[in-house]
Amino acid sequence: MTPEDEKWYFDPKTGRVTQGKEGAWDDRMGPYDTREEAAHALETAAARRAAADAEDAAEDDWGKPAAWDPTTK
Repeated sequence: MTPEDEKWYFDPKTGRVTQGKEGAWDDRMGPYDTREEAAHALETAAARRAAADAEDAAEDDWGKPAAWDPTTK
């Protein structure tokens, strides 16, 4: 058994948690160290997406527009 066979995966199409790679790569999320982590894969992905979106929004906020910008008047 390889180390990857001991990891856990989540299938978003079926909602199944499996140990080891089952199905196509585009039908699984993981690997995760525990069954519980795999079961919460969608929540983990949503939290990571929200954090990345917040970081992108912060990077896009340059503060006040330039004084010469005609859209600020």
